[in-house]
Amino acid sequence: MKYKLIVLLYVVAMLLSFPVHAFHFQDVTGKIHKLSDYKGRWVLVNFWATWCPPCLKEIPDLVALYEQRKDLIVIGVAMDIDDPKVVMDFVQSMAIPYPIVLGNRKIASQLDEISLLPSTYFFDPEGNPAARQQGIISRESIERFIESKPANNNDVSRKH
Repeated sequence: MKYKLIVLLYVVAMLLSFPVHAFHFQDVTGKIHKLSDYKGRWVLVNFWATWCPPCLKEIPDLVALYEQRKDLIVIGVAMDIDDPKVVMDFVQSMAIPYPIVLGNRKIASQLDEISLLPSTYFFDPEGNPAARQQGIISRESIERFIESKPANNNDVSRKH
């Protein structure tokens, strides 16, 4: 128990206070996603690639979160810069329901200098940076993080 608490505190300390501003992403369907569009909901932006084993391991957890939590939006930014078809074939094969953005360094720079995949950026319901995780993230750790924060009484339905 003490070890888990230490690990959780380390992760939270490592995650807090990353210097980012609002983002403006266009997904593969042409829809624009801005942080301000999701006021009242947690926003999770996950940078990943099809060739990254830890990225692939966390995708089922992100899908489950997206499908089961109305207070959270997931946006996946695929960093497979050279071949969008590989990304789209993978997204289809995994039945990923959340928005997918074809990423590059310019897109990523809206949030940070991405040096490790996966990298996840988490914003609170007010649109403030809440956490950053470099490396794999789990549904359990995301839900624990949300539950550790003051309750948000906003009843927000999913916008597609």
